[in-house]
Amino acid sequence: MSFFDRDSEYKVVILMRQDVKMSKGKSAAQACHAAVACALASKKKNPSAFAEWDGCGQKIAVLKVEGERALFEFKAIADQQGITNSIVCDAGRTEVDPGTYTCLGIGPEKQSVIDKITGDLKML
Repeated sequence: MSFFDRDSEYKVVILMRQDVKMSKGKSAAQACHAAVACALASKKKNPSAFAEWDGCGQKIAVLKVEGERALFEFKAIADQQGITNSIVCDAGRTEVDPGTYTCLGIGPEKQSVIDKITGDLKML
């Protein structure tokens, strides 16, 4: 793979709900939970995608979504396309109520594939 070949670059995106009030630290922790879950699942389900992503800098982007419904809509799209994903449901020990879905991780997958799904979303 060429370093500058965007179509074959792999990444993970984290979709973070904007209607849940969380501190920057809490949001960062939730994003980490999603990224780790995606990486572990991908290592089992799609080892070649994991290896590509892991070997090329482990690119991660965090994007904004409006609410819980959007998380599940993007999850359904990822599921339909067979893309590794993981939704984070908080235990409620700190800032949010137990059972709150905070974010969704998608990937690792080719950037060109993920961008077709999430390319219109804004960065956090």
